[in-house]
Amino acid sequence: MDTLAHGKWGEEVALNYLLANGYTFVSKRIRSRFGEIDLAVKDKEFIVFVEVKTRKNSNFAHACEYVTKSKQKKITATAKFWLSRYKSKLQPRFDVIEVYAPDGQNTENPEIIHIENAFGV
Repeated sequence: MDTLAHGKWGEEVALNYLLANGYTFVSKRIRSRFGEIDLAVKDKEFIVFVEVKTRKNSNFAHACEYVTKSKQKKITATAKFWLSRYKSKLQPRFDVIEVYAPDGQNTENPEIIHIENAFGV
């Protein structure tokens, strides 16, 4: 399995889910010297930075468990960097979206679990 392609597919699934649920697209694949953020969207008074984790299942561990404290620090630092360049009056929030696709990219209806405010700044 091509994990990079699988991850990008999961990000598109997550973005479509967010758009269908009233979020507004801001950016994707935000990179800095600190790390990377998969998606940025707006939700009412929030600018939401989203980490997407795509897995076949949760038999070994839930996908959100891979967003470690170290990963959270990298995401937070990247968000601060992005916010310093693109001023926003919206409150930042950090979400995690788990995409479970047992048949990989051939999964017709992947399970999506959206964890809002998954970790604080």
